[in-house]
Amino acid sequence: MNARHLIIHGRVQGVGFRASLAWEARRLGLTGWVRNRREGTVEAVVCGDEAAAVRVVEWARGGPPGARVERIDVEVVTAECHGFELRPSV
Repeated sequence: MNARHLIIHGRVQGVGFRASLAWEARRLGLTGWVRNRREGTVEAVVCGDEAAAVRVVEWARGGPPGARVERIDVEVVTAECHGFELRPSV
C-alpha cells in the first residue's frame, strides 16, 4: 500500500502533536503510526487514500496550537498499516 513517511521538524514535542496527528489521521480514515524521536522531531507513517494522505500532510504543516513546524520531510513508501498507533519514543 502506498504510504507517506513524515519527519516533522520544529517545536513539535510537548504540544500534543502526536495525539492530534493521530486524531486527524483517524478522522480522515487513515491508518499508520506516530512517535517522538530523541532529536526533537515527530515521525509518522500514514497509509490509505491518496487524497486523505495529502490532507494529513497539509494539516501537519500547521499542527496543533502551540506547535511551530519548520519543515516536513515527506517520502512516499510502501507499508502495511492496521489501525493507528501512538508508538513509544525512539
